[in-house]
Amino acid sequence: MEWFVAPDYWLSRLVFQRALAAIYLVAFLGAALQFRALIGERGMLPVPWFVERVPFRRAPSVFHFRYSDRFFAGWAWAGVLVSAGLLAGVDSWVPLWAAMLLWLLPWGLYLSIVNVGQTWYSFGWESLLLEVGFLAVFLGNDEVAPPIVVLFLMRWVLFRVEFGAGLIKMRGDECWRKLTCLDYHHETQPMPGPLSWFFHHLPRPFHRVEVAANHVTQLAVPVLLFTPQPVATAAASLMILTQLWLILSGNFSWLNWTTVALAVTAVDFSPAAGTRHFAATPLWYEVVVLAVAAFLLALSYRPARNLLSRRQIMNYSFDPLHLVNTYGAFGSVSRLRLEVVIEGTADPLPLADSDWREYEFKGKPGDLRHWPRQFAPYHLRLDWLMWFAGLSPGYARPWFGPLVERLLENDRDTLRLLRRSPFPPDSPPRHIRARLFRYQYTTWHELRTTGACWKRTYVRDFLPPTHLESVDRTG
Repeated sequence: MEWFVAPDYWLSRLVFQRALAAIYLVAFLGAALQFRALIGERGMLPVPWFVERVPFRRAPSVFHFRYSDRFFAGWAWAGVLVSAGLLAGVDSWVPLWAAMLLWLLPWGLYLSIVNVGQTWYSFGWESLLLEVGFLAVFLGNDEVAPPIVVLFLMRWVLFRVEFGAGLIKMRGDECWRKLTCLDYHHETQPMPGPLSWFFHHLPRPFHRVEVAANHVTQLAVPVLLFTPQPVATAAASLMILTQLWLILSGNFSWLNWTTVALAVTAVDFSPAAGTRHFAATPLWYEVVVLAVAAFLLALSYRPARNLLSRRQIMNYSFDPLHLVNTYGAFGSVSRLRLEVVIEGTADPLPLADSDWREYEFKGKPGDLRHWPRQFAPYHLRLDWLMWFAGLSPGYARPWFGPLVERLLENDRDTLRLLRRSPFPPDSPPRHIRARLFRYQYTTWHELRTTGACWKRTYVRDFLPPTHLESVDRTG
């Protein structure tokens, strides 16, 4: 069937597959390096506790049948190896059926991790990686030309990512309608990047232009993905430019990078790269692709209905395999940046004038002179959840007590998630406290005179001085 394939998109497929493999690699690497403190046997939210309460049908995962930290580590590092192989192009060296199995491997490996990751893995980019990763299984390799139906399913995902984000903004915070959200967002976003301070200090009229351009890119441009070329290429290219702007402005894990990879599948590179000739597509492959496409389109009913609903929800999976999901970001924008600052003391009696020493995180603001770094697409899960804790203690209730307990023990795996602990490994603190501060960017003048990019104001106590015996372990 000639209509089944699009040979002009061979380079689009190649770029997408290598980009997706790189994102998988980062995701598995983060899981391997962070899981012990977060969801390990002695983690803040242990996997064994979770699988006892949640049945397999609600969260399919290999860890329902067996869990140990060693097994999880092997599982995550296996994902790293498979992803590295795909990044190197191993899928192009094997038959079509073997390439499909190779792409199915990281999807299945990561699904098992996400489904037991609990609040640490509750972000939209987890479902996005799984949805896109499942579609990648059916894109084929160098034996066949890219299937048109899978390319259009990729555009359908991209449409939902962008259009869903645009709708949730217009239906949510009024500052998006007033074009004023970026007066606050660059300062209050979860994890600022090295350029976020400069983005915040752009002239306010420019912020209005940024918001207006965002609305156009998310609400009007996605429709053009389904138009003929070269319009679809122009629409995808505009989305890529917008995502690169967002990448420069902050740390949003691999959300923006996955969106860029998706947009590449809509770009027609043939005028520059030419069209390759492929062998005839096997009948079995056509049948499998069309059956899967029909199944995914049927599953798309609820996400599509959600887009049209006045009660639109964002970043939600309608099935436990995360095959077709709903997306969105920043339906509301915080006006204030509230940071939880954790401090410890070795004094036996904790007083206001005790020697309180501050713990420093890798990504979240703390030290006023510590300039934010670029971490994305790598995801610092604890740092992100600390931002939510600043918004409301309820977000942190299940895991904050266990975090404090592990800091009081100088737990090695937990300390590895931090940039700096103020206590030597053999001398844990006697008490831990947490205080809430309002953080603001300094002005140009303050930056030049003090060297600090942040200033802060005490708001209230978040956790009173706590010792090991008094930590709430109930969650």
